[in-house]
Amino acid sequence: MVDEESMSGLQLALEDGPQDSPVHLVPNHQVNNLTRGVQSSESPPTYAEAVPGADPEEWNHLQPNPAPGDIRTTDDPERETWGSNLDFLLSIIGFAVDLANVWRFPYLCYKNGGGAFLIPYLLMLTLGALPLFYMELVLGQFHRQGPISVWRICPIFKGLGYCAVLVSFFVSFYYNVIIGWAFHFLISSFNYKLPWKDCLNSWNDDECAIKCETILDPETNQTYSQLFKSDSNLTSIFGNITCNQTRSPAKEYFNKAVLRVHESEGIYDLGVPQWQLILCIGAVYCLLYLSLFKGVKSSGKVVWLTATMPYVVLSILLVRGLMLDGAMDGISFYLSVDWKKLREPQVWIDAAVQIFYSVGAGFGVHLAYASYNKFHNNCYRDCLVTSAVNSFTSFFSGFVIFTYLGYMAKSQGKDIENVADQGPGLVFEVYPQAVATLPGSQFWAVLFFFMLIMLGMDSAMGGLECVITGVMDEFKEFFHKHKISREIFTGFVVFFSFLVAIVCVTPGGYYVFNLLEVYAAGLSLLTTVFFEAVAVSWVYGLRYFGNDIYAMLGHRPGIYWRICWKFISPCVLAGIIAIHMVDYGPFEMEMYDGTVYKYPAGAQWAGRILASTTMACIPLTAIYVVIQAKRNGPASKKRTWIQSFGIAITPCYETIQDDQNTRFTMAHWKQL
Repeated sequence: MVDEESMSGLQLALEDGPQDSPVHLVPNHQVNNLTRGVQSSESPPTYAEAVPGADPEEWNHLQPNPAPGDIRTTDDPERETWGSNLDFLLSIIGFAVDLANVWRFPYLCYKNGGGAFLIPYLLMLTLGALPLFYMELVLGQFHRQGPISVWRICPIFKGLGYCAVLVSFFVSFYYNVIIGWAFHFLISSFNYKLPWKDCLNSWNDDECAIKCETILDPETNQTYSQLFKSDSNLTSIFGNITCNQTRSPAKEYFNKAVLRVHESEGIYDLGVPQWQLILCIGAVYCLLYLSLFKGVKSSGKVVWLTATMPYVVLSILLVRGLMLDGAMDGISFYLSVDWKKLREPQVWIDAAVQIFYSVGAGFGVHLAYASYNKFHNNCYRDCLVTSAVNSFTSFFSGFVIFTYLGYMAKSQGKDIENVADQGPGLVFEVYPQAVATLPGSQFWAVLFFFMLIMLGMDSAMGGLECVITGVMDEFKEFFHKHKISREIFTGFVVFFSFLVAIVCVTPGGYYVFNLLEVYAAGLSLLTTVFFEAVAVSWVYGLRYFGNDIYAMLGHRPGIYWRICWKFISPCVLAGIIAIHMVDYGPFEMEMYDGTVYKYPAGAQWAGRILASTTMACIPLTAIYVVIQAKRNGPASKKRTWIQSFGIAITPCYETIQDDQNTRFTMAHWKQL
């Protein structure tokens, strides 16, 4: 017999009237009404605890028969779960903490006022990214469905799931190539001499120099550039090359020996894929398959290495970096506060874009990962821990990077702003050059590129897990009917992504890589997150969403969360989207030799079409769902388009009369 206190959690969730979630489908008359008042620390009961001795078949009639294509309304009892809560926590931390924490945040921080940049960054985190991150964890954990099927709560927005899955899949085409580059550098780091240590290699040009000095000829009163080609003080003197035109050995190694971009004239001149890079990205995809083919039972163990090892390596690199001459200059430059920067709108835009992309809301990964949680897992705690670790990692990695930038600037006699960079240029050009000058450079290079691989693998696993979970949950009957196992489908997804990624390892592949990086996620991701907030807080309803949280955690969200979900976060996202849409200039890319490549109009339209294919899922699916609702109406009375729209915004597991839809009432839209 269930005691009195164990019943109060479900009873409180029921007392406000009909609820929009499966846990509220228990018949009211079967709920024990003996007592009320439960300690807030206790979790609400399960069905078996709440309705002792009840046969689930007795309340199956409360669930409507889904129309063709509708999502199943019952939880899958065979759905696997994480081996432990730490497996899940490390997985979402590993996805949120990726390469951008190392190569983008430090650059943005110094460019936008140093320590002052933390003010807009933390504000955008607390008012925008954090609430939406929490929302995704709750959705995935409560409904135990992937990023597509979870929108049974509001079928008209199911296109958000398709959009998220496509975005994650498109991102894998180029993101995994970055890990492949890191593999190439890692293997090269085991050479007796690092191949980017000096300018004495076949791929080096006259502009290559590890150091440059300007000298004055007293007889002719002309200036010349003295370029140091190696540590042995082998020099060359040029009158037609200035020190600002020189390139580091690491820059030339990355662009000419690894990418071979000099062999291509542009995006229309791809060339033949390089077998060395094919092997490298092939190794990446093999590791991804081995990590994913068994589901969270396998990936949950891999993250114990991939999510924790970067912090060990970063700490070691920081200790070594602090011993270098000029390290404190780099840190001082990194933290120097310029309060005037806060007056510039671009600083706030950079902060918002960085934190939204860094947290990872909108990719569907958090929905997929959370769907494998146990029902009463404390996802609220996981959200706060992950956000704190993510922000700490970004800030901490800045110390590591700028100690070496300060050292490099000191050794080359340059200002720090002239050596600082972001993106691939920082981790494959600037940092390797700094490491090459250290004693035992091979060891430090191996550590650094091993860390990059670990950072990238977590995010790569998350992106493909979103695709696999999303598709297999949505088309579960198809996979069962044709006996397609997860192992087979995972192999198909990984292999297809690998085939597309091969395009990025041709001599002209870097142009394709940059095109995908700009258009694959960008606006599509922000649009997805915006409509997620609207769908949950306005259409589904915060009262129902709060009851879902109470059913899992034993407490309802506070006023801060509700205001952010309904007003602040959507407004912040709408502002960022508007800026993105009007900020369209020529699509250009600066090359390693200082020239600027302007993408042809055809390539720009290809990128826009790529972005449109993901965003188009939202309106097209909405139209399809409304039409299906109209077609599947009762035979006795034809539904109007307004009634069909009402069905499309109502959870597919809720039974309502067409003319009694509470979602058309002002009370529903006003709820907070």
